Amino acid sequence: MADERREVDETFRDLVNMTPSQLEKWLGTDESQEAGQHKDGGESTGHASGRRIVEILRKKKGDLSDADYAHMRKVNGYIRRHLAQRPSQDVRDSRWRHSLMNWGHDPLAGG
Repeated sequence: MADERREVDETFRDLVNMTPSQLEKWLGTDESQEAGQHKDGGESTGHASGRRIVEILRKKKGDLSDADYAHMRKVNGYIRRHLAQRPSQDVRDSRWRHSLMNWGHDPLAGG
């Protein structure tokens, strides 16, 4: 269990390349709120996930709950799947990039 958690955490911190403050600032933009799938006109799944990611990133590792690790696994899977679908055109201002950024990953960031 500890090994799995360590692996989930390491992968999460590799894939989530935005800081909590960068992600929070991004989530406040119109582009962020327009990206992703919206249920009944409400907040998109990715936008809600982004808010949760900010909370997780601000917690001490020892304070992470089973639910936090479950969300981290979900984030890891989403980012990996979405990266595999990279469009061939310029992604700088694309919904593809905006959706990934809602999940804490900026594909144009260094590192």
